[in-house]
Amino acid sequence: MLIPRILTALVGIPVVIACIYYGGLAFYIMFFAVILFSVMEFFSICKKYNPLRFFGTLAAIVFYLALCTGTYVQETVIVSVFLIFFFAMFRKSIENVSASLAVTALGTFFITWALFHMVLIRDIPKYGIHYIIFLFVNIWMLDTGAYFIGKKFGKHKLASLISPKKTIEGAIAGVVTAVLVSLVYRHFFMQNIITNNEAIIFALVISFVGQFSDLAESLFKRDCNIKDSGNILPGHGGMLDRFDSYLFCAPIFYYLIQLMKY
Repeated sequence: MLIPRILTALVGIPVVIACIYYGGLAFYIMFFAVILFSVMEFFSICKKYNPLRFFGTLAAIVFYLALCTGTYVQETVIVSVFLIFFFAMFRKSIENVSASLAVTALGTFFITWALFHMVLIRDIPKYGIHYIIFLFVNIWMLDTGAYFIGKKFGKHKLASLISPKKTIEGAIAGVVTAVLVSLVYRHFFMQNIITNNEAIIFALVISFVGQFSDLAESLFKRDCNIKDSGNILPGHGGMLDRFDSYLFCAPIFYYLIQLMKY
């Protein structure tokens, strides 16, 4: 398991770094792929609720394009919702239709909207590249700190019904790691952009919300008795497994930046 994880990281990290560096279309395309696979995997996880997979995925694509171009966003949402109900009405069975509609809407709109904030962060004038790297590095390092400390010293379960292996000790280690990493990153790369206090605030928010977001995805996986969202990333699981921490973190971090810095 370790070798596939390392190989995937050796290929994936340079691609992510290149897309972050160039920004613009490259970053848009990267998150088009991330959102596409995440939505598809979410519908696969929740297959017992019989979501409208094909149309939900298609609507997510159109919604993402509308968000990227800033055109016809409201129109896309209302037409998509109308068609989701329309197709649900004329299925062969309407058993569990409420759950089907809810899961379809959640996958189509929330995942797309939430992860689109990664694009908004990268597009922040002048400093977007620094903020998006700051977020990526924080999530990567807090996950690493939480994993190793939790595995070595973890004794108290964080949320045993949702994610049995996660511990309170690991979660605390993740928060501490994020704060330290943020201060180091700020010292070397963002001295003229954010203060130490702002770096600490950002780190605390990212670490708490990021771990909450991870548990939110796990909630669906446990309900549907699924271990990984997919297998597109060998050793890491699915795309949604890799980007679940950003579902709540990206929007909250983006609006926190707007609140504190603009």
